[in-house]
Amino acid sequence: MRGVIMDAPGEIRVDERATPTIEEPTDAIIKVAATCVCGSDLWPYRGVEDVDHAPMGHEYVGTVTEVGDEVTTVSVGDFVVGSFFASDNTCEICRAGYQSRCVHAHPMGAVGTQAEYARIPLADGTLVATPGHPDEELIPSLLAASDVLGTGWFGAVAAEVGHGKTVAVVGDGAVGLLGVLAAKHLGAERIIAMSRHPARQALAREFGATDIVVERGDEGVARIKDLTDGLGAHSVIEAVGTQESMLQAIRSARPGGHVGYVGVSHDVELPGLELFFSGVHLHGGPAPVRRFLPELIDLIWNREIDPGKVFDLTLPLADAAEGYRAMDERRATKVLLTV
Repeated sequence: MRGVIMDAPGEIRVDERATPTIEEPTDAIIKVAATCVCGSDLWPYRGVEDVDHAPMGHEYVGTVTEVGDEVTTVSVGDFVVGSFFASDNTCEICRAGYQSRCVHAHPMGAVGTQAEYARIPLADGTLVATPGHPDEELIPSLLAASDVLGTGWFGAVAAEVGHGKTVAVVGDGAVGLLGVLAAKHLGAERIIAMSRHPARQALAREFGATDIVVERGDEGVARIKDLTDGLGAHSVIEAVGTQESMLQAIRSARPGGHVGYVGVSHDVELPGLELFFSGVHLHGGPAPVRRFLPELIDLIWNREIDPGKVFDLTLPLADAAEGYRAMDERRATKVLLTV
């Protein structure tokens, strides 16, 4: 089969990979219908993380073509959405709603789902079948649920977004934009999107943002305070993962406020004394997408939300290298790869 391989930073090729087969009785094989390039794929692409001839991709939707002997919840022919972490969905951690930290968690990035087929470990706990075979226009939104929608949703839940609250969103990539969508659906009264990019600002407003802040760092914090009578936001979604973004998020929250951090952390260090006196709650990490998948699929299937709008460039799998370049150069917010 064809699959995307990153040989070294900045070096993407689509080449022949072994077609996956059932290795464990809990596995399923899917024919991938669509996959995509994630912002976190750019860390190794830019040389921030080590990479050496690695299969790429962890987001996926597709049709089940084969199941292991112990798989009971999905069948051959089902159209499925799965999380970027495989999980058994039965261990104590999973039952508490943190499937991404399952005691048997398996990162799908190690599988590499930017490919024609993918082996899904722990299929019963990882995959959720859609009510039927989706219309073509629903596939981008269902694909978003595999990671960026579920991650933005967890950011909002972790930040305790709710009715009547003011929410600030740090980061205008796909996760941040879908954090705006989640905040709107969860009842936020005011949603402040921090963005300097006109196209992303427009989509943030379409998803529910009421205010746009272009400033960053201390100036961004000051602007948030100006908009909230000097208090700060009730809830802040941090969707970047840098030192600056994390401090901006914490400093934008009011005492007693909540920060949901879902940007993958890179060299972030928090000043203990400042954190102590902030009175801010911190909660986040790798999103337990599987917790939210049934609800998100239902919302998408019934056309109550349209998260697929974050995909602003669609390319065939063969052109994956251009997709990486486009996202790296910020010519695209998120790239969908058709298979």
